[in-house]
Amino acid sequence: MFTSDEVEAIVVGLALLRRTGDKGLQRAAQGVKRKIADVLPREMLRSLDQSALQVSSHGITPPTVVDLSMLRAAIRAEQKLLLVYKDTEGQQTRRTVLPLAVFYYVEVVVAAWCELRRDFRHFRVDRISACSGLGEFFKTEGEALRARWRENVGNATPE
Repeated sequence: MFTSDEVEAIVVGLALLRRTGDKGLQRAAQGVKRKIADVLPREMLRSLDQSALQVSSHGITPPTVVDLSMLRAAIRAEQKLLLVYKDTEGQQTRRTVLPLAVFYYVEVVVAAWCELRRDFRHFRVDRISACSGLGEFFKTEGEALRARWRENVGNATPE
């Protein structure tokens, strides 16, 4: 059984998901909270009440074009994506990418292997004007690519 501190850690973690702008994760958080409530002893149910533990709702503006659930699913499935992306100068490019990770910073950022640049790149989700799965997969390559990415640029803050 969870301790009170563990339940509070879960409650705060779930509440922090509001700040990501990821509606799919927010729905999942509500489901997790309901499941925990179903198994907690009555005396611990108060720990699920957030009145004593407050998390700011300020955070990332939810993306209007990209479905973050789809991005996360593509990462899990190791599916290539086609992105239409505007760079910092406003130039639009089409990129075939192998999505590796999603970062929830001030903006949501996707770390990926970019076939055009033949290198790791970070794509701000708010600059993606279209995103679609290609039906091509990079099965069994994802973990190795993530390891290479972490070695090369994983500790750098996305642009």
